[in-house]
Amino acid sequence: MDYTLEFEKPVNELENQIAELKQASSNPNIDISKEIKALEKKVTTLIKDIYQNLTSWERVQLARHPNRPHTLDYIQRIISDFHEVHGDRKFSDDASMIAGFGYLDDKKVAVIGIEKGKKTQEKIKRNFGMASPEGYRKALRVMEMASRFHIPVITFVDTPGAYPGIGAEERGQAHAIANNLEEMFRIKTPIFSVVIGEGGSGGALGIAIADHVMMMEYSVYSVISPESCASILWSDPKKAETAANSLQLGPKKAKELGIIDSIISEPAGGAHKDVEEAAELVKKELAELLKKFSHKKIENLLERRFEKFRQMGNQTIVEKDDSLPLKDK
Repeated sequence: MDYTLEFEKPVNELENQIAELKQASSNPNIDISKEIKALEKKVTTLIKDIYQNLTSWERVQLARHPNRPHTLDYIQRIISDFHEVHGDRKFSDDASMIAGFGYLDDKKVAVIGIEKGKKTQEKIKRNFGMASPEGYRKALRVMEMASRFHIPVITFVDTPGAYPGIGAEERGQAHAIANNLEEMFRIKTPIFSVVIGEGGSGGALGIAIADHVMMMEYSVYSVISPESCASILWSDPKKAETAANSLQLGPKKAKELGIIDSIISEPAGGAHKDVEEAAELVKKELAELLKKFSHKKIENLLERRFEKFRQMGNQTIVEKDDSLPLKDK
């Protein structure tokens, strides 16, 4: 699907010109290689200028880009022999919450992620990435199974928030999320979480209590979506841009506050510009973490996980690896 954000248009215009020139250069009587190189250099500079100065609202738009890779895109590219688990054994199966087991290289992993869907029918099936209580219960079911067999857990976060519908509330939405928050501190295996798009409210945190939390370079992570924030503060969701610019949603601020541990770089122009490269960057980071955490003492891991979240909001936070080192078995 061809979709261009307003701030992307200058780049797309230049890229279209380059494509036209390359087509014209197929004529052996015409040499326009210098012009093409000059335009490519201009595109590189323009992308750098634009993406280094994105507003918070522009980041939200980029995190929601229709072509941005979702959970299933990453699973298909970095997880082999993936077998999905369905149902929460209480009510039903939530299609917005993907959960199962597979391999990252030769390492067995449990994978959980929120899927938004792309085409209209798929978006409806996935409830636009807003999980219901049964989704969080399914996720916890897989995490508890992984804990019993000491299988590392990887979660992909991409949601505007948990589903706020009446049915979800009747089935215990708040309790399901709260239970996940509590139980994830007891999961006896390493947990790694990646915010790949939107990390909205408790809907995101319900699968993001992790030993190492990462954000993609152009993802957002917030206590509330800009639209919901605007609705509460000004009774006007149209003021979402104002809300977004006040919420400081980007990864740099999140890392500064100790909310996340690292930032994963994206291809120039965002993950949607080169999904394969984006997946490789995520895979590389996860592979390094699996190696780093593979021989760590579980008791210390759980203590460190608790302290990591306990200290959030404390302006005197020190580097986690220094404050509570991981000890070998």
